[in-house]
Amino acid sequence: MVTTTSDWDGPVIEMQDLCRNFGETRAVDHVSFSVPRGSVFGYIGPNGAGKTTSMRILATLELPTSGEALIEGLSSINDPDRVRRRLGFMPDHFGTYADMNCVEYLDFFGRAHGLIGKERTRRLRWVMDFTGLRPLANKPIRGLSKGMRQRLGLGRALIHDPGVLILDEPAAGLDPHARIELRQIIRSLASEEKTILVSSHILTELAEMCDRVGIIEQGKLLATGTVSEIRQTLKTSRDIIVRIAGPLEPAQQWLSAQEEIQDLHEVDGKLRFSIAGGDEMQVKLLHRLSDARIQVLEYVSHDETLEDVFLRITRGQVQ
Repeated sequence: MVTTTSDWDGPVIEMQDLCRNFGETRAVDHVSFSVPRGSVFGYIGPNGAGKTTSMRILATLELPTSGEALIEGLSSINDPDRVRRRLGFMPDHFGTYADMNCVEYLDFFGRAHGLIGKERTRRLRWVMDFTGLRPLANKPIRGLSKGMRQRLGLGRALIHDPGVLILDEPAAGLDPHARIELRQIIRSLASEEKTILVSSHILTELAEMCDRVGIIEQGKLLATGTVSEIRQTLKTSRDIIVRIAGPLEPAQQWLSAQEEIQDLHEVDGKLRFSIAGGDEMQVKLLHRLSDARIQVLEYVSHDETLEDVFLRITRGQVQ
């Protein structure tokens, strides 16, 4: 029987000044971040940014050039066997045995993790139910859709009940319905105190499922935090749309005279502009509009999305 419970109360996933060189190319360049228990951390970057390499180091499948990778305080480098008992890894491409069916495949990996008897049976049933694979239990793997194969890969990562999951591009190639279901599964796992590191190119999905994100490019970690925290650090602007009672011209003239207002223009009878600063700046603007006797019927603020932030920080460069 595999035991994955832990009373570790520090960061569950941690990278400390992690570096990985391939010849003269530094794929991972002094990357440091941590993930607390029960949270989902989104790892974002263009192809070749270093995401997969650093995830493989965490998963004990690759050695770093320098630095440290820790799972519940255990070194992935110096204590790989104990790390593997606590970790489930779902790579972007994983091998299957085409002539096996789903239940045989998951049972094989349960045995590989040392599960025996009733415990293996219990875990196998739970995984089949949780991933929705029970109706396909006896279906050969070669006949599965892309979405069902991804569920099978997730089931393999979950079979030994790990406290930590590392998911590399789990939503790749999935249709919208399957992506929504995957997002719900990941949030459900986090609610059960699983700690999850997930990479994806589908940034809208990450924004909805992740508690925090890290943006990496050319091996360097450019920013970490919630999307809101990163926006604040960048001092990003917000798009504002206002609907005015009466003629637009007086309001347009007043807004154009304000230094913090940029890109002012009319859209469908409303005024649209961008303003730098956070909530406090918007409160002040609304008060000043009222003092100027401009009657605002509607005021809508649009924050930059994760995609906007990603495009602002990165340059699309690869190594």
